[in-house]
Amino acid sequence: MFGWHIRRSAALRASFAALLAVILAQTASRGSLQDEPGTPTEEMVANLAAGRVIIAVVKDAILIATIENPIEAETRPPTPVVLSSERAGIILGADQWSSPSSKQEIAQLDTELPHLRSHLLPSDPHLQAEQGGGEATDVEAVGQGLLERLNDVAQNLHAKVNLSANEPLTELIVVGYLPGYGPDIWQLSYQIEQEEQELDYWTTRVLRPSYLQFWPPEKGQPRTLLEFSYPSDHAPTPLLELLRQKDPRVEQILSSDPKMAEVADRFLQGESNKVLAADATQFLRAILSVIAPPNARETMCSIREQAGLEWILAPPPESSAPKSHSERPPGAPSLMGAPK
Repeated sequence: MFGWHIRRSAALRASFAALLAVILAQTASRGSLQDEPGTPTEEMVANLAAGRVIIAVVKDAILIATIENPIEAETRPPTPVVLSSERAGIILGADQWSSPSSKQEIAQLDTELPHLRSHLLPSDPHLQAEQGGGEATDVEAVGQGLLERLNDVAQNLHAKVNLSANEPLTELIVVGYLPGYGPDIWQLSYQIEQEEQELDYWTTRVLRPSYLQFWPPEKGQPRTLLEFSYPSDHAPTPLLELLRQKDPRVEQILSSDPKMAEVADRFLQGESNKVLAADATQFLRAILSVIAPPNARETMCSIREQAGLEWILAPPPESSAPKSHSERPPGAPSLMGAPK
């Protein structure tokens, strides 16, 4: 018997297990997926898009910077992908799903995301007029499309999955402009629900995502840096908090360049709309270079009205072939229930 799992670092084991193991039922003779208990199983592996996403809505652009959290050798860097001419999406959490035994990739959500759209929107829309109007329904079209793709895979997960409380399987950050509305930023979170059909055999479905709008801020609230991290347990100190705490690594950069200090002050005062994109780019490149973990991969891009997404620091190339995950570390914990 094989399992489907997400690898995690030893540092996270106490609060969020190192492996997410679930079973994909498969017919032995035909190799096709089935939903019947007791059939042979094949190992499936999900690699995490793990790290932090930092977003700055400035005077003439939206800047998106991502830093990988390399908690395992197979971790993927969070990477912005183009959803439309003025909108990008970033996947966090379970992203690339593959089969080591067949060496086949089952799903790669970040690359599939631009094509995941659904016309079957809920009858009770989540996005009301005050949240961006009718134009924002494209967020729901993408969100519903991703939900349908996740459930394509989740219908074959038949072992108990133990995630931390309120920890989603996958998250989607949507960033961009709406015509006549301006910048908007959304976080969509996908939880799972399981039901035990018989001993140690579960059915799994991904629930409709929650939608949280983070931009524009409420009237009177500061306009400053936004940050998202996955996994949320042991998330690094947000950049804005490092500025408030006068972190020595950051202070060294600010003290050496008055322009960098001015940009930092604008963010601390909630006036990011007064910062030019060129200055904010220089600021983020300098700060990220000192706060990123060693060997962590980074990306940075800008989104401008009319111009769309432009790379400042393009994502690193990667092999198109899924990597082997056939070996598990000895004694590695599992999110499956303990064997009976």
